[in-house]
Amino acid sequence: MEKLSQQEEDAMQAVWQAGEGFIKDFLDLIPEPKPPYTTLASTVKNLERKAFVKSIKQGNSFKYLPVIKEEDYKKRFMKGFVSNYFQDSYKELVTFFAKDKKISAEELKEIINLIENQKP
Repeated sequence: MEKLSQQEEDAMQAVWQAGEGFIKDFLDLIPEPKPPYTTLASTVKNLERKAFVKSIKQGNSFKYLPVIKEEDYKKRFMKGFVSNYFQDSYKELVTFFAKDKKISAEELKEIINLIENQKP
């Protein structure tokens, strides 16, 4: 699974949020400034070529559905991100944010609590 461009990620966020729909539906979900309709349509076609979405012809239009789950994309992206920037160490990632004061002690306690209460 390849990393998407920012424009493709924005489009995929709309597809995931909608669950399925037409280009106009996705355009309504994208925050301002919205891309032109034709740009979004091209982006969604690229996503189809990359097998992130599939299309179903309905009349003169195409309905699009996600093929890749949002959770699966996030997992893959984060694994690559941590590997590339933090020596494949989530501890290094958390340390980075703690040193930069982007995460509080209370948030760290919540994370520890989540880890300790994970079911195997």
